[in-house]
Amino acid sequence: MYELTGRKALITGAANGIGRATALRLAREGCDIGLLDREPSEETAAAVRALGRDAHIAVGDVTDEASVTAAAGQLVKALGHVDVLVNSAGILRLGALTEMDPKDWRDSFAVNVDGIFWTCRAVLPGMVARKQGRVINMASWLGKKAIANYSAYCASKFAVIGVTQSLAMEMAPHGITVNAVCPGLIVETKMRDESEAQHQALGLPMAKDRVNTIPMGRLGLPNDVARLVCFLASDESDYMTGQSINITGGLWTS
Repeated sequence: MYELTGRKALITGAANGIGRATALRLAREGCDIGLLDREPSEETAAAVRALGRDAHIAVGDVTDEASVTAAAGQLVKALGHVDVLVNSAGILRLGALTEMDPKDWRDSFAVNVDGIFWTCRAVLPGMVARKQGRVINMASWLGKKAIANYSAYCASKFAVIGVTQSLAMEMAPHGITVNAVCPGLIVETKMRDESEAQHQALGLPMAKDRVNTIPMGRLGLPNDVARLVCFLASDESDYMTGQSINITGGLWTS
């Protein structure tokens, strides 16, 4: 257990999947939670409140500066301040680069990379003023290893790791750590459901057919990722910044 009582966390992509699991785990550790998503995160908020913590909802589009600024501002005001920012919003668009709809390419960067840019710009000034904070970005093992038909996703997640490393250097003098989490094959998420449909359409292996590539012999769950996020949000990770940590069941170890 990590001692996070009284801390305030803002999580994007909080309505489902890893974002939702992270919200609930941080709440169990004592955090009040701000939930930012394109859809109202009512179920997540209710679950957080059932754990005895405050939950605040803001609807916003991480790809749009004005929308993020307004939504994040609303949550910062409701929470009082933000100690932990978790950039969990993300999308996956598959296809060969030469055949991909250019919009899918642009959308991948708009959500996965620009979303971090806008959210950090909205939240970091408050952390800098308070001389403390945690930023945790959701990257992927595919931000370290590229595979066919994932060019847009891989490129955007490589970019997330680069942003994490650079921002960590900028924020270190202010007492703020910036790290990334690199999940492997995670099921029970909206993204995985969408991925499975795309895999099927392209004739690619489904998640259940890829379990034998994972040394630990199982697919990951949102709670696996949430536990790592909790560590990075805690004082136990005080001297760790600029890192991109795999959580893949051994699928990728570099």
